[in-house]
Order: sequence, then structure tokens, then C-alpha cells
Amino acid sequence: MSIQENLHIIKSTLPVNVQLVAVSKTKPTSDILEAYNAGQRVFGENKIQEMANKFEQLPKDIEWHMIGHLQRNKVKYMASFVHLIHGVDSFKTLKEINKQALKHNRIINCLLEVKIASEATKFGLSFNEVQQILTSVELKELKNINIQGFMGMASFTNDKTIVHSEFKTLKTQFESSKKYSLQNFNPTILSMGMSGDYKIAIEEGSTMVRVGSAIFGARNYT
Repeated sequence: MSIQENLHIIKSTLPVNVQLVAVSKTKPTSDILEAYNAGQRVFGENKIQEMANKFEQLPKDIEWHMIGHLQRNKVKYMASFVHLIHGVDSFKTLKEINKQALKHNRIINCLLEVKIASEATKFGLSFNEVQQILTSVELKELKNINIQGFMGMASFTNDKTIVHSEFKTLKTQFESSKKYSLQNFNPTILSMGMSGDYKIAIEEGSTMVRVGSAIFGARNYT
């Protein structure tokens, strides 16, 4: 099936409150344009340099989401245009995003990445670390970021009960975080679910799904 057909099928199954991020990492600009011409405007990349190159070449009404693990020293390359940064897993990274946003006189939206999977390879903050960030005096000083919620990745497993449980845990923490009243913390986004588990994520309360191979086909990493 074509990219356009895949997009249509996925979008027709999404509830109205769930936003689709089309994960275009490793894919050529021609594929992104095909999705764009089918009405998709939100795209996710996991490498800053690749995203910056695509930003230069593609229509400027695209919302670019940085969904990969973030290296602080590369934030400057996307600070002028990135719409949402999903994978913030330290206070130092928040400070760097704020610093670079200030240089461009803008407020950058981001999500705190929370570790819900048992796999050691997954990045993310513990719930205690999230609480420490949200209650820290220093956070209030960061005027050029807007934390819009959480992102989490479930374990890579065929056991759906584990996936349900991990997403449910993050949803619970997301709801309880709403008690923190901060200028730069406005939790409206819960980014959970990818091609293999986004339907479970939606059942458990996700408001944003990151879908790549189900739209663009298998990736070629060579």
C-alpha cells in the first residue's frame, strides 16, 4: 500500500483527541512530501542533523518533533525551528534547551521522558526524578521552555499485559502531576505508543502516538 493509504487507514482509527506524529527518520524527503500531500503536518525525527537538513528542504508549515535521545551539545542546531522535544531526561538538558530558546527569542515545548520499561537500554527519568524537577526552585527560572507533559516507551515484548501495565502507570503519574502549578509546566500531552503498540497506548490514555514503519514501511538503516 502507498504512504497515503497507510496514513488514511491509521488516521481513520485514531480518536479525535489523539495526535499522530509520522516518524520519518531515515526516510527520504520524497516520502515525507507524499505524506505531506496527503495532509500530514507533524513529523518526528531521532537525529537532529537529519531533521535540520529536512527542515531546510521541506515546507515550512511542518511541525518537527525531536523524538530521539537528546545530546545536549546538539540542541542549538534545532532551537530555531523545533516544535516539540519528546525525549528530555535530565534537568541539565532542560537548562540547555532554555538557553538555546532564549537565543532565538522563543519558547520551546518539551516532554519529560519517563522510564516505564524494565529494559536497561531504555532512557528516561524515574518518577522520583520527575517529582524533583517539578518541585525544584530552579525550574521556575526557565522562562523559555514549556513542559507539555510526558513521553514513555513500553517494554519490547509480546506480553500485552506488561505493555498495558506500563502505559497505565505513566497515565496515572501524568494525571497526578497536574497538581503542580507552574508557569512552564502545562501537562496536556501524553506521548505513548509506536507502530507496534499504539492501539494499547490509546486504550491507556495516550494523546499522541509516534508511528513510522506502519506509514512509511520498513526502515533501511544501511
